[in-house]
Amino acid sequence: MTAFLAAAIIAGTPLLFATLGELITEKAGNLNLGVEGMMLMGAVMGFAVGLWTGNPLLAILGAIGAGAAGSAIYAILTVTLRANQVVTGLTLTIFGSGFASFVGKSFMGVPAPASVKSVFATLEIPLLSKIPVIGPTFFQQDIFIYVGYLITILASLYLWRTKKGLNLKAVGENAAAADASGINVNLYKYVHIILGGALCGLGGAYMSLVTIPVWQENVVAGRGWIAVALVIFASWKPSKALLGAFLFGGLNILGFRLQSMGIHISQYIVDMVPYAATILIVIISTRKNKKEDMGPADLSVPYFREDR
Repeated sequence: MTAFLAAAIIAGTPLLFATLGELITEKAGNLNLGVEGMMLMGAVMGFAVGLWTGNPLLAILGAIGAGAAGSAIYAILTVTLRANQVVTGLTLTIFGSGFASFVGKSFMGVPAPASVKSVFATLEIPLLSKIPVIGPTFFQQDIFIYVGYLITILASLYLWRTKKGLNLKAVGENAAAADASGINVNLYKYVHIILGGALCGLGGAYMSLVTIPVWQENVVAGRGWIAVALVIFASWKPSKALLGAFLFGGLNILGFRLQSMGIHISQYIVDMVPYAATILIVIISTRKNKKEDMGPADLSVPYFREDR
């Protein structure tokens, strides 16, 4: 059971980064359905830079830059040009998929460099790693996972304990009122949309450099869409996003664990479970009545100052 929980955290970490990225974007009032595309862009660029340089830090920066670049394109189209957010997000997913296929064509089947993979080896946290069950599960992981814990904590503090975080929530709830109170709405949208894209790129890099350190076509495998649903599951709260990501990570590896236990179930049925759960989450979300469990009021609504 401990081994399964630890593996669930590894499988859920890409979802955690992507979910946090989309959560921050939606807090700014923008619905970006291009998470899958940004994760693919981050995955291929992180892998490519790591392969070319052998430097893990440059590989991570390449992934972050690719995700941020994709979200910057989205921001220009939806914030400045006020294009339809749903259509733009879907287009970004198509673009990211094509970009990853084009760039990764020559890397097919090539493993990530040992100099990069070695940096993401298991790192035990002194004392904490010795706690029964909790220690091996949470504190005998790689540095990427510890960064995920840290970003979750910082995101929670930022949104609920800082002035800028409260301003961000105001922009998402009522952009016109936020603008009238002196908040630079477009600046907040740009910064947080690009930050969200950077986190999505980071999630993609974890897939290509750590989880599956051999380049393959469509390495993200639909996790970007699950991340969009997890934002709803988490009620736009980073702490719940952490739990949701690890839960879905467990569902993703459930089939392999059942087989190792001698329980033979069709792999197609097991692979379907996370996506069926995603549909269930969307259905349950329609039953939410509490204000704190609902998304920003201005989500997906374009803001034009002259309309105020």
